[in-house]
Amino acid sequence: MGLEKTWRWFGQNDKIKLSDIRQIGIEGIVTALHHIPNGEIWSLEDIEQVRLQIEKHGMRWSVVESLPVHEKIKYGAPERDLLIENYTKSLTNLARCGIHTICYNFMPVIDWIRTDLHYKPENGTEASYFDFVEFVVFDRYILRREAAANEYPQEIIEKAESRFASMTSKERVQLINTIIVETQGFIDGISVDDPEQAVEIFKGLLEEYKGIDNGGLRENLKYFLEGVIPVAEANGIKMCIHPDDPPMKVLGLPRIVSSQDDIQWVLDAVDSTANGLTFCAGSLSAGAHNNLNKMVKLFANRIYFAHLRSTRLLENGNFYEAGHLEGRADIYTILKTLLLEQKKRMEAESPNQRIPMRVDHGHKMLHDFTFNYHPGYPLIGRLKAMSEICGLEVGIERNLE
Repeated sequence: MGLEKTWRWFGQNDKIKLSDIRQIGIEGIVTALHHIPNGEIWSLEDIEQVRLQIEKHGMRWSVVESLPVHEKIKYGAPERDLLIENYTKSLTNLARCGIHTICYNFMPVIDWIRTDLHYKPENGTEASYFDFVEFVVFDRYILRREAAANEYPQEIIEKAESRFASMTSKERVQLINTIIVETQGFIDGISVDDPEQAVEIFKGLLEEYKGIDNGGLRENLKYFLEGVIPVAEANGIKMCIHPDDPPMKVLGLPRIVSSQDDIQWVLDAVDSTANGLTFCAGSLSAGAHNNLNKMVKLFANRIYFAHLRSTRLLENGNFYEAGHLEGRADIYTILKTLLLEQKKRMEAESPNQRIPMRVDHGHKMLHDFTFNYHPGYPLIGRLKAMSEICGLEVGIERNLE
């Protein structure tokens, strides 16, 4: 039996409807209550409304992505105990509604970072792209973060200075919009019309982490886990932390889920089967230091959710979203490892036997260009990716037999 085929759906405002998703052969939906502000309790009524809507279309609410961790928990504000209590109440309500897999992240301020959402690979599709120089332009010359001058190679700083000097005001606004608004606002981030206002709000969020290094953020994550994992255990919930995207230090912020050692620390911080991992092959493959084949085998028994995609690394730290069977991520080995782990769980009659999998960040192609889909979430591009993954999966299963 293959991994559970799931699809990310952004609720009523998603241009891809549940009836469309069902036609693709999807079994489980990955979604969240996006209308509820971070830190507030997810009520039974709100959860049930979405769950029943999904089940009406012949699927199940398989994974919550995400039940967001409030920034005040991440930087350890006095209010964090109340916010953690609210979080555990949401977990309990989700379990009462039969939802037991929670994807979350502990990235400060910003979830995933790209500098261009319209990069054109040779085949004419459209992918997202991270350009190191453009990112330093944003950090050093738009945010004007003073410490940035000493955090990047001098060669990159000089290129960024030259690039910034040649940029039009339209290009600067587009870079701000890409990094702060377009990749964040449609989920849980900043949504404003004035670029200068977006920058000021963003700078204020960064300021909250002043003086917090990786060790400090680790301690705040451990404090959070010590508060929520016992509740997760009691309710049969699997908490699945998502790796940093990209897996590197950015904007002077601490990053603590970027490498094999980082992930091992998280899993050891509160040693419980409820404390698990979302194995995002795309995020992890964007770091040249990560050996994904080794990592998926090492952490297999604590992987409860998988994002299958890949990246292609270029010079100077640049990368773009590759085709799902291309790039750095060896999807064949990753998928085979997860299938073997799932088989082991089924033979042991463990709970949460099937591992939910979704394709992620598909290329925009064909009729995708006529629709304003959320960045990274086109219909046809993800449909192509799902077909590729499912075909590969069948081949692996037959070979294992």
